[in-house]
Amino acid sequence: MTSEKNGNIKTKPEHSNKELEEQQNPERQYLSEKSPTGVSTSGSYIDIVREAPVIYDGSSAYKEGGYTLKDYLALPEDQRVELIDGVYYDMAAPTTVHQAIAGFLHKFLLDHVLAHGGPCMPFVSPVDVQLDEDDRTVVQPDVLIVCDRSKYRDGRVFGAPDFLVEILSPSTRKKDLQLKLYKYGNAGVREYWIVDPDRKVIIVYELEKIEIPAIYSFQDTVPVGIWNGECRIDFGKIYEKISFLYD
Repeated sequence: MTSEKNGNIKTKPEHSNKELEEQQNPERQYLSEKSPTGVSTSGSYIDIVREAPVIYDGSSAYKEGGYTLKDYLALPEDQRVELIDGVYYDMAAPTTVHQAIAGFLHKFLLDHVLAHGGPCMPFVSPVDVQLDEDDRTVVQPDVLIVCDRSKYRDGRVFGAPDFLVEILSPSTRKKDLQLKLYKYGNAGVREYWIVDPDRKVIIVYELEKIEIPAIYSFQDTVPVGIWNGECRIDFGKIYEKISFLYD
């Protein structure tokens, strides 16, 4: 992932020094937490990693698996996993908060496309994405935008989408913050949002431009970088509609 270190981080002046430090170092904030170690468990027919056990840095410490797209397509329909470098990763059923956020994001993105036209098309999960254009990685981002229509093949997206959103959950937290950030950056994804419903923050990586992410709260309006900020997502409005789900 190549980029220029010339971005700014959005922070609120009333935050404490500790909060500012956490915002400026989101990986430090998230990775310092204690979470269950990922383990591979043997089921009746496949091994599934419940959570990414290590940061994927391309080193030999990361053990690649042997499953392929053919194996993935042969799974029962009720077996929901992602395939990353030949390894199956479990996908637990999303919560109501998770689904509500994904639905509102898709709606606002689709409204922009309907109003302004153009080749880009937003989708909401589940949509299979052959991220690396091979048969060893198939992911299902929560929300995605694809602007190159030649990437639609056999009901799947072949190659890197332009824009992706992952909404954190306990079962995908490490994978979304570490493994997928690495994979998306190297595959050519232009913009990656990580939405944390528990902390009510959005981490925005403009992967073509900067390495330092921008941090927004659920009271902020977040510009969509691939559309030069012409589309802005008002998370205050989203939270107003879904806040009852936190009760």
